[in-house]
Amino acid sequence: MDAIQLSLFANRIAAICDEMGAVLRRAAFSPNIRDRLDYSCAVFDVEGQLCAQAAHIPVHLGSMAYAMSGLVNERSWTHGDMLLLNDPFQGGTHLPDVTLIAPVFVRGQCVGFVVNRAHHADIGAESPGSMPIAGTLDEEGLRIPPVLLVEGGAVNEQVLDDIIACTHNAAITRGDFSAQISANRTGVRRITELVEVMGTEAYAVALRELNEYGERMARQALEQLPDGRYRFTDYLDDDGLGTRDIRLCVELLIQGSSVNVDFSGTASQVAGNINCPVPVVAAAVFYVFRCLMDERTPACSGSFRPVCLQVPEGCLLNARYPAAVAAGNVETSSRVVDLLLGALSEAVPDLIPAASQGSMNNLAMGARGAGGSWDYYETVGGGMGAGPHGGGLDAVQTHMTNTLNTPVEVVESMFPLRICRYRIRRGSGGVGRRNGGNGLLREYRFLSPAQVTLITERRERAPWGLAGGAAGKPGRNELNGTVVAAKTALDVDAGDHLLIRTPGGGGFGRRTSGQL
Repeated sequence: MDAIQLSLFANRIAAICDEMGAVLRRAAFSPNIRDRLDYSCAVFDVEGQLCAQAAHIPVHLGSMAYAMSGLVNERSWTHGDMLLLNDPFQGGTHLPDVTLIAPVFVRGQCVGFVVNRAHHADIGAESPGSMPIAGTLDEEGLRIPPVLLVEGGAVNEQVLDDIIACTHNAAITRGDFSAQISANRTGVRRITELVEVMGTEAYAVALRELNEYGERMARQALEQLPDGRYRFTDYLDDDGLGTRDIRLCVELLIQGSSVNVDFSGTASQVAGNINCPVPVVAAAVFYVFRCLMDERTPACSGSFRPVCLQVPEGCLLNARYPAAVAAGNVETSSRVVDLLLGALSEAVPDLIPAASQGSMNNLAMGARGAGGSWDYYETVGGGMGAGPHGGGLDAVQTHMTNTLNTPVEVVESMFPLRICRYRIRRGSGGVGRRNGGNGLLREYRFLSPAQVTLITERRERAPWGLAGGAAGKPGRNELNGTVVAAKTALDVDAGDHLLIRTPGGGGFGRRTSGQL
């Protein structure tokens, strides 16, 4: 294929991912998927190599790219099948993220796969929102090993009923699973149409050439980095179960057009749920190096081939079953990004920004009882780190997630909550020649008793600045004016107020005299 044909092909399969996402959003029942857009869609080749993705959630997409090859090559597939899973130790990330994989058959031949992954706020955990302060994986909810939800085009109602029986909001759960099935059916239909026009062999050649092009672009970008070893160490605040100041270490070995990323020296897995399976770590690593590549580089497995990972088994970033991992997907992944950026700031200081907020500020809540149950989960934006060419953005999701906020109108119409304040947290960004972005302030008032879980980071260790820029302000959580822990479970009464102050981003460069 010439360059124009390859570009058209890449954009066409990316558009299929976009359409899958649109179907999933419009058909979903939960605000978590419908309004926050906590989902991702992608296309893979017959070997499980990523070929295209929509601009959805980096932690979803990078982890799927890392794990899919093993998933698709370990089983036989039939037209109309859809494989369901959420087990973090068998290709998933954390239990709320449920993945659905569908093969695409054209004239009896499998030509690839379409996949979507969506976050379910209720996946059967005892605590509402399914993000508990847990010590084992089984405490975090229903673990679904790879199982066929759809066989030969027919939904396996027994599998679906068994899953729904473990949750607390049957109609919403069934609706969201139906939306995921619909999204994959849309993807299968569109890929089939494309292959029938191109031909099976031409389609396979195009996918192969797309990945080869991605690899060339990636190597070209890595060749611009100076060879050498670059190290950085950072610390997580705590794990919620008593372990504090948890060390994260990385060493980058850059040689020509490849890089080895070694996490030796990172703390061992901990009792709390900030542990990670390797696919989550891979997602963070892929994201950072993708940011260094030309924007025309396709989002495919070829773009990641020059990046090699070394993650010691049993450490925080390669935890062994049955480690709890719910926060590893959201909090630890964010800090792995900071870790790599810190190391790269030694290699290319004119390209790397200061630390962003370093947390997704996870808030899960709800209630169980005779009067009905409800589950809600959201992440709250914060400050972006400033860089050599511009200040950080205020009040945004950064790095490993790009979900939306849940609109106040949706929150208040669906749940017994009121949003009392929602504004930028002025003065929370680190000052410098370029100022870090400000965090957010979001205050909730409860209209009825509820259970609340907070999983947050950067409450003690502030997001660092670079090149003399100041750190951003750490975050803070308050219940009725009293500071509460970064990771905690709370029982609240009607009339209680929960206030979340999210971290600001670090500043870049020393502030000059006379600078406003």
